[in-house]
Amino acid sequence: MSTVSVVGATGRQGLAQVKQLLKQGYDVRALSRSDAPDLGEFTHKVRTRYLDIEDKSSIEAAIEGSQFVFYNHPLHLNDKREELITNLGHASKKVGIKRLVWNTASWIPDRPGDSHTYTQNTHSIKALWDTGVPATVFGAVLFMDNLLTDWARPLLMEEKKYIYPHAPNLGANWICLDDVAKIMMVSLDRPDMVGSWLNIGGPERLTGSQVTATLSEALGFELEYDPSTPEEFSQLLLAAMGDSVAKENRKAFATYISEFYHFNNASPTTPFAVNTEYMLERLPEIKLETLLSWAIRQDWSGNSDVRPSGG
Repeated sequence: MSTVSVVGATGRQGLAQVKQLLKQGYDVRALSRSDAPDLGEFTHKVRTRYLDIEDKSSIEAAIEGSQFVFYNHPLHLNDKREELITNLGHASKKVGIKRLVWNTASWIPDRPGDSHTYTQNTHSIKALWDTGVPATVFGAVLFMDNLLTDWARPLLMEEKKYIYPHAPNLGANWICLDDVAKIMMVSLDRPDMVGSWLNIGGPERLTGSQVTATLSEALGFELEYDPSTPEEFSQLLLAAMGDSVAKENRKAFATYISEFYHFNNASPTTPFAVNTEYMLERLPEIKLETLLSWAIRQDWSGNSDVRPSGG
């Protein structure tokens, strides 16, 4: 079976990909800066290699011998999207990777101009195409698995509050990370998806009050919906991420997060909304999971959140 190297394998997104790839019988290689990366239940089931995505010289050796590469961009390196995907693309082309699949973890606009990660995605995808490596890009807009992080789960379970800085009428197509992984895998057998990008999301476009009602049903108790301001949410997220955000970067990070959500709430381009009808026309192999189904099968007990809140 083909070997897939997963960049960012120790984060939530990468771990979901590792899980789904193993289920389908792929040989999985986890790439990490750590000599002994924590892959949870998969630690002894996959091979590992060293990769520092910021160290251009380490990339070829890490991915050599793979047929495919899955790339998950680090949240804390948003300003380096074009540089890092370009370096990975050139290295992948040089060692003969058959397909590089990039999960941008954010919406991709039809044209440059939208701020934050969005316009960077547009320019970065163009840079990736220019490397000549066969590649496919997916823009997942919002992850259900975010609700398991330190900024969400304790509030849900202990204070019975759902806090999110979306405007009351803003609908979002939440998608679970297992479905993101399945979509990335499906694309490997689709030559028509080489050189293409697609925004992906879950089957429902939910407002904050609808998310609250769904989670209340899944958890078996009534939740209070708190549509926090972007400024309040940025501080909540910053606290949850702890030391993973350096002290000198914390103010800038909080400002970025608050500006990001103000933009999303007001933008006519609706970055959290996905045309799922078109998406499923392109991906008829995929059956998307609803938020209710996903929430029911999660373990919400205890404090098992060992992954970074932003990862």
